[in-house]
Amino acid sequence: MSESPAAPHPGDSLHPVHPWRRYVALGDSFTEGIGDPDPDRPGYHRGWADRVAEELAHRVPGEEDFSYANLAIRGRLIDQIAAEQVEPALELRPDLITVCAGGNDVIRPGGDPDAIAVTLDGLVGRLASGGATVVVFTGPDIRDTPVMGRIRGKVAIYNENVHTVALRHDAVVADLWALRDLTRKDMWAADRLHFSPTGHHTITAMVLETLNVPHDLVPFEPKPAVQRTWRQARTEDVHWAREHLMPWVLRRLRRQSSGDGLAPKRPLAEPLFGHPMVRGSAADEQR
Repeated sequence: MSESPAAPHPGDSLHPVHPWRRYVALGDSFTEGIGDPDPDRPGYHRGWADRVAEELAHRVPGEEDFSYANLAIRGRLIDQIAAEQVEPALELRPDLITVCAGGNDVIRPGGDPDAIAVTLDGLVGRLASGGATVVVFTGPDIRDTPVMGRIRGKVAIYNENVHTVALRHDAVVADLWALRDLTRKDMWAADRLHFSPTGHHTITAMVLETLNVPHDLVPFEPKPAVQRTWRQARTEDVHWAREHLMPWVLRRLRRQSSGDGLAPKRPLAEPLFGHPMVRGSAADEQR
């Protein structure tokens, strides 16, 4: 499901409702927007960060005065995000930064949420040193997610550490765990690892509300649940394991990443409207 960017809101140019003019997003596939392909731009993934940027741009004096960059690349671990994205982000001189880092580390076997927090603390501290508003994310509640539900406790510890880091550096927390709508099946893409367009849309509204930015986004209506037999459910699970889980496991064993060789989809801070978007990564590649 996808919808066109909202039209400019009458009066917004005269009465801006937020202070930000230069937004940079850092992270992995979640921030790149995997799971939310743009049908009008083959190979490009939109995602919650693009959607947030669109809403912010509509609410400043002159949309061309708002710039947005997205440095996120699928599959990136927190050390890679710290090494590859932090300094380029600061060079863009943003006044708003979102960073979601550590999720790929947490879900890996042996991933230590406390060790991840040490790196996250340094990363967020460096980003905050530039004076920008910094937004960090907790992980979603994956209790009902196949396979991933087994590490729910690790995610909970990671989330507590995120709150601690945010307090230390006066960062804003966008709380995915508290967003209970994300437990619905339609919020997830077919790979069960990334969010669907509905999920990204829902997260967009939450981020805007966390930043106290008014918006007129309306919730997508969930489709009625399809009644399935046990055999149908089993068949779907086998298909999912073959098409999505096993390739992911094999990449882990080979120490490969779906983001190897890829560049950020939007490396420069440019206006969203009136300028062409930088082409995104291949649509069929996953985290």
